[in-house]
Amino acid sequence: MKLAYDIKDKPKFGQLIIFAFQQLLAILAATIAVPSIVGNGMSQSAALFGAGVGTIVYLLFTKFRSPVFLGSSFAFLGSMFAAFAGAVSVEAGYAGIIIGAAFAGLVYVAIAIIVKVAGVKWIDKLMPAVVIGPTVSIIGLSLAGNAVGDALKFAENDGSGFEMGLHGWLGFICALITLFVVMICSVFGKKMAKLIPFIIGILAGYAVAAIFTVIGTKTNNPELIIIDFSVFSNMKVVAIPDFTFIKAAKGLSAVNGKYIATIAVAYIPVAFVVFAEHIADHKNLSSVVNKELLEDPGLHRTLLGDGVGSIVGAVFGGCPNTTYGESVGCVAITGNASIVTILTTAVMAIVISFFGPFVTFLSTIPACVMGGVCITLYGFIAVSGLKMIQKVDLDQNKNLFVVAVILISGIGGMTLKIGAVTLTEIACALILGIITNVILSRKKDDVVEETAE
Repeated sequence: MKLAYDIKDKPKFGQLIIFAFQQLLAILAATIAVPSIVGNGMSQSAALFGAGVGTIVYLLFTKFRSPVFLGSSFAFLGSMFAAFAGAVSVEAGYAGIIIGAAFAGLVYVAIAIIVKVAGVKWIDKLMPAVVIGPTVSIIGLSLAGNAVGDALKFAENDGSGFEMGLHGWLGFICALITLFVVMICSVFGKKMAKLIPFIIGILAGYAVAAIFTVIGTKTNNPELIIIDFSVFSNMKVVAIPDFTFIKAAKGLSAVNGKYIATIAVAYIPVAFVVFAEHIADHKNLSSVVNKELLEDPGLHRTLLGDGVGSIVGAVFGGCPNTTYGESVGCVAITGNASIVTILTTAVMAIVISFFGPFVTFLSTIPACVMGGVCITLYGFIAVSGLKMIQKVDLDQNKNLFVVAVILISGIGGMTLKIGAVTLTEIACALILGIITNVILSRKKDDVVEETAE
């Protein structure tokens, strides 16, 4: 695709701050959602700090050539739950999630060494476009339910559909306004409007939600209230994030060999699953920036950056990091692949984690508004995967079956639990796709003969 800013381009300072803020908005919801889901007192601001530091580590290892932000990984949710469940105390659980992140990071380091020695051509043979394309699509499609669920956050879902009601309709209106403002700015916008559609869209949706909320507060009608402004009442202007390593230090003495073995079993297998997603993300990003990132800076460097970045991020925020599809989607839609923008986003995440009012404001952005944004972000990921198979000959049954197996198993939600390990739908779809391709690729292409008239 045509980029407004290439990897080495440096936007002007004022524009840079705005672009970085947009990237931050794109990755924010997912990054702070992981500590919220895990609970046990995990800090959202610490996770944001860890994501910023982890991204800087990633950029250093990749020689500032791969424009993507690293955020909290959902793949390790089960592992983090296991770390706390098997600990004798919450503090020991904090020590466990850091140890677990170290195990996962070391898996990445080991694979990076193998890749450095063996090269990446085997990956191209194992995962050609016919495999990696639909897998990338699954990454976006697997998140579709999250986007729609957020957009209809205030509606009641009885299992057969969403029962709207006034509250549901108002939230959905906010989502639609956000969605259409993003699309209109991206398609019809001039100059800056075309480059910051997410900021404009989120501000538009937030403004409408704020109007509904003010009216609801004045009329004492809770169905009109979309934003919870009460969180500002107990806000601290400057607050040091509750870093994970501080709590972990208190529980380290309770960590024994048996618990470490439990942590290893919970984290190491998941790291191999996330490795497959790592490749899919970077293949997708490569198609966006018109450069094969698995060769330059190289898969070994992206793996090292991801692995070490995860360890460092977990030390501060507890959450292993991963490259974010939302970040890739933001780069794709805006055409801004500037590495300086990603670096500035990382620094901004670190600084903002100390600033109470800003963290609080970001936390008040309604889920319905973020749902409107995510419909475009996740949709772009899905479509970019489909673009990868444009040159694949789907008239050949062997290719058709590979794509079909990946799409159906992924969209169908094929998630397998094997002991303490959960294979996500993305991992299952990719593994089945690889196996199908290996078996069927032995068949030579069918030659279609044209009958002369």
